[in-house]
Amino acid sequence: MLFNAGMFTDNIIMLFYLAIINLVAFLAYGLDKWKARNDQWRISERTLLFLAFIGGGAGAWAGMEYFRHKTKHTSFRIIVPLCTILWAIWLIVRIFGINVYR
Repeated sequence: MLFNAGMFTDNIIMLFYLAIINLVAFLAYGLDKWKARNDQWRISERTLLFLAFIGGGAGAWAGMEYFRHKTKHTSFRIIVPLCTILWAIWLIVRIFGINVYR
C-alpha cells in the first residue's frame, strides 16, 4: 500500500505536537531571560532542559540564541543541540518509514 492514512494522521499529530512544544520551549527561554533581568522567580534549568528532551530542542536552541540565554552553560550547549539532533533523526525515520531493524 502506497498510502497509509493512519500513519499520515499519526505524522500530522506528531508534527503538530512538535510545533507546539518548540513554541513553548522558545517562549520559556524568553520568559526566563525576562525574569532574570527583572529579579523575579525563575524557570528551573531542569525544566528548560526537560522541554528540549521532550521534543522542544529546536525551540530551546532558537530561544538560547535569540534571547542570548544560557549560552555560556556547557550543559545547555551540549544537551539542547543533542536533543534537537536526536529528535530530527527520529522524525526523519518516522516520516519516511525507514526500517532500522533490517
